[in-house]
Order: sequence, then structure tokens, then C-alpha cells
Amino acid sequence: MEAGELLRANRRAKLEALRERGVDPYPARFVVDGRVSEIVARFEGADAASLESGAQRVRVGGRVTAVRGHGKAAFIDLSDGDGRLQAHLRRDVLGEETFSLLDNLDLGDFWGVDGVLFRTRTHELTVKAERLVVLAKALAPWPEKWHGLTDHEQRARQRYLDLATNPQSRRVFLARAAAVREIRTFLEARGFVEVETPMMQPIAGGATARPFVTHHNTLDLDLYLRIAPELYLKRLVVGGIERVFEINRSFRNEGISTHHNPEFTMLEFYWAYADYRNLMDLTEEMLCQVASKVAGTEVLPWGEEHVNLARPWRRLGMREAVLAYSDLQPENLGERAALEAAARRFGIADVPRLSSGKLLAELFEATAESRLLDPTFVTDFPADISPLAKRKPEDPELTERFELYLGGMELANAFSELNDPDDQRRRFEEQARATGGVVDEDYVLALEHGMPPTAGEGIGIDRLVMLLTGSRSIRDVILFPLLRPRDD
Repeated sequence: MEAGELLRANRRAKLEALRERGVDPYPARFVVDGRVSEIVARFEGADAASLESGAQRVRVGGRVTAVRGHGKAAFIDLSDGDGRLQAHLRRDVLGEETFSLLDNLDLGDFWGVDGVLFRTRTHELTVKAERLVVLAKALAPWPEKWHGLTDHEQRARQRYLDLATNPQSRRVFLARAAAVREIRTFLEARGFVEVETPMMQPIAGGATARPFVTHHNTLDLDLYLRIAPELYLKRLVVGGIERVFEINRSFRNEGISTHHNPEFTMLEFYWAYADYRNLMDLTEEMLCQVASKVAGTEVLPWGEEHVNLARPWRRLGMREAVLAYSDLQPENLGERAALEAAARRFGIADVPRLSSGKLLAELFEATAESRLLDPTFVTDFPADISPLAKRKPEDPELTERFELYLGGMELANAFSELNDPDDQRRRFEEQARATGGVVDEDYVLALEHGMPPTAGEGIGIDRLVMLLTGSRSIRDVILFPLLRPRDD
């Protein structure tokens, strides 16, 4: 029998031993006075004399992370992942029958104790147990010596072990929850209304990406998991909800990398009577506030460098960014032949099939994107790659659009929304011819009923949390990222 199988067999034998003694190893309830970390915090300032005089009684449950001694007395550590509390178990206090439950104890079990707090000679806060209860028997062995998981793939596959043994991982996901809460607070304070829109859609729209396809049996209808909620949120602006947002799950059937997961979380919000310049100001204010509340600073560690959120943030045209971060000259980005030659220099594939706007965007990704460490709004996107954005009045080849870059990755995409239904139809038709898609007639119909000037933005929550916590892989900020199944 292999070592792992032997450990499991030993734990199951202890499970059966408990049952033979009439002990329920999985009781339904155990009333506690608080979480382990709460009790530790409540009494951390109490000295030995005050605890002894006050006879502070507590009932607490937690996972057993350490056991010391056994003869006539033993110490066990109970943990809730955030804190640890020691319990002192004595044979003469608990009685022989209860004390012998320790024979069936394993690391990873949940146990409960009821007793009085005191300080040991080393001043450690401890519960003098007068009652001991088995709360849940762990049948699978836990990481050796409770040092936590270090393998990144195992941490993602067994997130429960990661959370239980790695305090930093817990802090990341608590920071994620705090960031989402702060975003909601910020937007609601400014009159934005949170809504929910369909995750299954008859047309894959709102962004350019390969969708996941599913089928509705009753309607005999193919549907697409949303790649963005944009077109539904703008329908709501048409309907009179002038400030609207959704923190949504979206799906794109594309690559997996340190910055990409096929299922991801995004904030999208729309603001009537505003334009993309207003969104830049709002975004600066919101993300600085979120960073201050969640990370406690606007200077965020990022590998061996730092991302400085000090305002105002840099604003840079896409064309200017390519010239600033390469040896290309303005004439290399002019005529089509020169643009194609520049693209080939940087290893861009399928050059003849790409539009001029797409070639410029590919050059930007190849030259500038990864070098934009501090927050930078990249503006002046070509119209042929921005089918939902308003054209710039002074240059119709460009649009009122920006993408926000921090830490060398895209964090947000925003624009002054196209609200001319005829222009929108033409751009949908051009996009359909290029991609083989279809025109979203219902959305065009919504625009024909009139949508006020509106600005809209999408912000990647997963990447934002990466920045706030210094996590270099998106896997580390998603509780259950998509992974290839193991062979076993």
C-alpha cells in the first residue's frame, strides 16, 4: 500500500473507532462565541491576572493545525485560517473517556472546545478545555507540517487547501471582495444603478471575441455565453436608466495565459450625457480610492518595480505610443505599404489580411503595451477596430476611445458610445462581412428609439485585483480558474 493510501486508511480506521464509541464525527451544530481570530483579537490585550480574575469562558471551534504532548496533558492549535488559538487538554479535567478522543485526532480535523481562557508561562493565550467535541473528521491528509502549498498548479486545483494553509492567498481573496465592495460603493454614491443582464444571448455581441456556444433544448435555439454585457446595458440607457453598471461574468473562448482566463469578471458602466474624457477623470478617481481603501496605498508593488497611481494619469495616442516605444518614424505609419513593412519587422502575422487600423493596434501591442507600467490612457483608436465608438469630429478615421494600461497590461476599455443608428448599422454590416457574423437588429432598433450621448467603460476585475495584491498570474486571483483535467 502506498504512503498516501496508508494515511487515508489510518484516518478511516479512526473514523470507525469514533463511531464504535458512539461519537458522531460529523455533528450538525456547535454554537461558538466567535471565530478563532475574533476571540484572539478580543483578548489579545488581557494579561494573565485579568483573565484569571475574570474567568473568561469561551466556546470555539476550528481546524486542528498542531498537536503537542499526549500523556496526561496535551496542547492543540485551532485555526480559522486568519488566526490560531491554543487549547490545553488535561486528562484529569476532561475525564478519561473524553481525553482518549485524542487517540483518534489527526491534523486537519475540526474540533470544538469549551473552557476558560488563561495565559501560559510563555504568555500565550490558551483555552483550558473543560469540554471537547469532534466536529468533522478529515479523511484526506493535509500538507506536511502545515507549511502550505507551494506548487502554483496544485494551489489552483485545490483552492481549499491553499486557503487553509496559505494566509497570503486568503488575503488576496479578501482583498478581491473588498475591491468589489468599494467599486459598488463608489458608483452607487454617484447615482449609478446596479443591474443584471442575460448571460445567454442569441447574438454574440458587445465585443470582438470567439464565443462559447450552448443550446436551449425547449426553444431549439443556439445561444452564446456573453462576451460582454454592453449592448444590453445600453438598451437600459435607451430605457431611461441614465447611470447603470453591472459586475458581470463574461466568457471568451480564447487563450489562457497569466493575464487571460476564459471565464472572467468585468465591471461595465454607462453614463448618459458624458463622454470618454469624463470617464478618464472618473476612472482615476475610482481606482485611486479603491487602491487606498483596499491596499492602503497608491504605490503598488509589482514584481521588482512599483505602479504609481498618483494623479493625473498620462494620456497618450496609440500612434504616438508606437513611435515613443520603437525606432519607427512617422512615415513608417503612413502609407499602407510602409505600415505593412513595419508590421512584418515586428513579426505580425497575416499582414495583408489585416486592416490598417488593426495593423496599428498590433504594432502597439508589439512595441508599447508591456512597457506601460504607470497608469496610461491610450487614446485615438482607429475607427475600423472600434465598431461601437463615436468618431472624432476633427478626424473621422479615429474614435473617442481609450484603453487603460497599468503594469504592462490592459485594465480598461472605454469610449463615447455610438448612438447614431444608421452609422451603427453600417459598422455592424462591415463587421459582419469581415467576420461572418450577423447584425444585431434588435440593438439597432433600440438605438432608433433614441439614446442620449453616453460614455461606457469596461474594467477587468481580475486584473485589477492582480495589481492591488501584487499577483503576477490571473490564476492567483480567481478562486477556481479553468485548468486542463489531470490524467489521473
